[in-house]
Amino acid sequence: MILRTLALAGGLTGAAGLSQFPEFSQQYRQRLGGAVDELSRQITRYEADAAENGQSLDAMLVSLSDEGPLARTQAGNIEQDIARHARLKADLEALEGAGPFMRARMAAHMGDREITRKALLNYEPAVPVNFEGAVFAGTGFFAGWLGLSAVFAFIAGFWGVLTALFGRRRA
Repeated sequence: MILRTLALAGGLTGAAGLSQFPEFSQQYRQRLGGAVDELSRQITRYEADAAENGQSLDAMLVSLSDEGPLARTQAGNIEQDIARHARLKADLEALEGAGPFMRARMAAHMGDREITRKALLNYEPAVPVNFEGAVFAGTGFFAGWLGLSAVFAFIAGFWGVLTALFGRRRA
């Protein structure tokens, strides 16, 4: 009885947790779009600065690298911004237009730690009342219930083996 109650609690916990994925993934995608927009603005500014000096962005980075420690640090920062922009833009393009089920399949495109942290800081759980929320809740319930049931079955089996090996035998 207790194990069934605990398994039910695990199922309800899984349902409550996984039902939040559609909303969280939408908020992550919105933050991702904002980050891509801001990085695009910065890179456009870098390109304009290079063009003002009659150089391409790559040539400007090379010349900055040759001008001392501070300029070398700035060139490295610009290169990191460009690389992050490319990565985040590719993730955004993969996620745009995808519904919650496809976003779950493409969760690898939701791996930027800074964006995830900020999305979690501002995230407010909601009760999902749409089809996607119900499916995620059902999947979470089943996963939580099955997971705890499997743990309890393993413990019970392990305990049975131990008592069989080391238990006292009656004469």
